[in-house]
Amino acid sequence: MKRAAALSALACLLAVTAAAPASSAAPAAPAAPAAVRGPGHPAGTKASALDTVPRRGVLRVCTTGDYRPFSYRDPRTGGYRGVDIDMARDLAKSLDATPRYVPTTWAELVGDLAAGRCDIAMGGVSITLPRARSVYFSEPTRTDGKTPIVRCADKDKFRTLQQIDRPGTTVIVNPGGTNEQFARAHIKQATLKVHPDNTTIFDEIIAGRADVMMTDASETRYQAKIHPELCSVHPDQPFTFSEKAYALPRGDDEFKAYVDQWVHLATHDGTYAKYEAAWMK
Repeated sequence: MKRAAALSALACLLAVTAAAPASSAAPAAPAAPAAVRGPGHPAGTKASALDTVPRRGVLRVCTTGDYRPFSYRDPRTGGYRGVDIDMARDLAKSLDATPRYVPTTWAELVGDLAAGRCDIAMGGVSITLPRARSVYFSEPTRTDGKTPIVRCADKDKFRTLQQIDRPGTTVIVNPGGTNEQFARAHIKQATLKVHPDNTTIFDEIIAGRADVMMTDASETRYQAKIHPELCSVHPDQPFTFSEKAYALPRGDDEFKAYVDQWVHLATHDGTYAKYEAAWMK
């Protein structure tokens, strides 16, 4: 009886031993060390442009180069000038970097920024809700709104949308941005003419190949200044309300906070007003 009990206990011990993991099995591999990130960025997260731009020494700026007084690319030299080009230089300097301008179009601007081809988009960019679904916007730099620009002889003829949207009137517009969106939403009877080059579009009105363009009041003021044949129609009372700002990568809250603070200072210490006044004199 005792012998049977002993044999049973031995069988149980052997079964337990067989089921246990081998003591020679290799220990689990240690976790990989965390990647080096900027302050506040754990492994697995994307570093902020607030860290990468100073390390790179270059601020990549998407800009169309066709929208004076904000951004203009000289076709002879390839250089950029404008209110927001001056601002881009200042922003880059504040980040211990230099600006590098990345050419884009109004139709591609948001996509280029969202795809990481640049760190910021500048050059008279209007805040819109569709754009805000893909990118962040900084604190606004100025308010604006759509208003007509016409030959001065017609300045009393095209004051309202009802006067503009009539058969026999040709409304000209540049493609891909808020100007085209506004025109297509409101022009139903007049002829809508899309002109691909925003730097020569005002020559079309002067030459009589178009009657009206509706664009931001800031642009109509500037174009009327350099083209005495053209007049800005009620720029102080535009058809719409909008604000201009700088577009930033969606999700980069640290960079947005920095740019917001930089814009706030520049629009309150006279810096932005000084750059704008130099173009509007």
